[in-house]
Amino acid sequence: MQTRSIQKFPVSDFHKLKMQMLNWCSRFNIFAFLDNQQYLSENHQYEVIAGCGAASSIAVNAGNALHQLQVFLNEHSDWCFGHLGYGLMQETESVYSKHHSSSMFSDLGFFIPEILLCLSDNELTIATLNQDPESIWKQLTNCEIPEKSSFVLSPVKIICPLKKEEYLEIIQRIKDHISRGDCYEINYCIPFSAENAVLDPAGIYNELTSFSPNPFSAFYKWNGQYLICGSPERFLSRQGNKLLSQPMKGTISRNTEDPELDSFQKKKLAESSKDKSENVMVVDLVRNDLSKVCKEGSVEAVSLFEVKTFPYVHQMISSVSGEIKNDISFTEIICSLFPMGSMTGAPKKRVLELIDQYEVAARGLFSGSVGYIKPNGDFDFNVVIRSLFYDEAQYRLSFFAGSGITYLSDPENEYEECLLKTEAIRRVLKAI
Repeated sequence: MQTRSIQKFPVSDFHKLKMQMLNWCSRFNIFAFLDNQQYLSENHQYEVIAGCGAASSIAVNAGNALHQLQVFLNEHSDWCFGHLGYGLMQETESVYSKHHSSSMFSDLGFFIPEILLCLSDNELTIATLNQDPESIWKQLTNCEIPEKSSFVLSPVKIICPLKKEEYLEIIQRIKDHISRGDCYEINYCIPFSAENAVLDPAGIYNELTSFSPNPFSAFYKWNGQYLICGSPERFLSRQGNKLLSQPMKGTISRNTEDPELDSFQKKKLAESSKDKSENVMVVDLVRNDLSKVCKEGSVEAVSLFEVKTFPYVHQMISSVSGEIKNDISFTEIICSLFPMGSMTGAPKKRVLELIDQYEVAARGLFSGSVGYIKPNGDFDFNVVIRSLFYDEAQYRLSFFAGSGITYLSDPENEYEECLLKTEAIRRVLKAI
């Protein structure tokens, strides 16, 4: 591990510096900007953490990707940022997709950052490999913030290859599988895309998180491919010997103009037998996954059916933790838990097969994960949902939305839930 030069700087204007960081990071070919959006949580370690520039990197597709990643991590033992794509199910669950992914993101990509930035309310820590932190600080504080204008530079016409009638028919067929006992719950997603979309990615990220700030937001770039992510969900974190997963299942729209009706909506979700059923099935799946890498008897549901409020929706969230066994590597943990239960269903392998059978496009990085690993092995990774993918060379954008299907699901309601989850993205894109 190379020694980093580390220096701390006092912050007088948090929001201004955060915007300067966002725009400064955008000049790099590879970077990760992970943003808590000032949510209060004892499980969050950083308000904003960013890795810029790749001192070393690995980008590979499924086959032998996780083994190569572990070799990479063993060689470097440093801060590491990166992504896990949905296609890694080939390695973790031996499920192969018939779909060709249009995403240019590899199934797995990680990098050692040349520059590390950790921002709190009143302090910025800069840790560099080959540069003077003071010079980085000067660049950041001198970075201009673009005036707010339209970040969508051409009309965006959103298309979906799946008509509503086709969606409703597929959901009914999935419910037939559930009735026959093939599975208990399945997360089904639909794709949206647009061609010839000219965007300012940093501006779109800022606009999306202004409309819909969420605690696992991420602005992530890998050589011309952008992830603009407003995720509210944690996939998995490690602090010391503790693993924590917080599956999110159960969604209802908010009524922000009427507090009384909004409170009614929240209570309705909290008491929904359908959403509780969906949530507890994923909790049981996560408990089973964690038990593969955690000490016997240590896995527990820390909280069940907790309803949290976000800008557009109320969400039902549960927390499951466990004490990790000795000498378990990062990739062994990922092999046991990925893809995450909230984006697949139960039993996992069978629903992965059904997802591939009925979905009409490869998910790529959607329902994958982006996060960081610390030198001591601690890590934190999100669930890539409520996200926009943008290829700046092809001017192509795409996004997905999905919902958990159970025996009690109403196909019309599930379709409306998918549209609800795309509301912030459509609003930012001013979609036609």
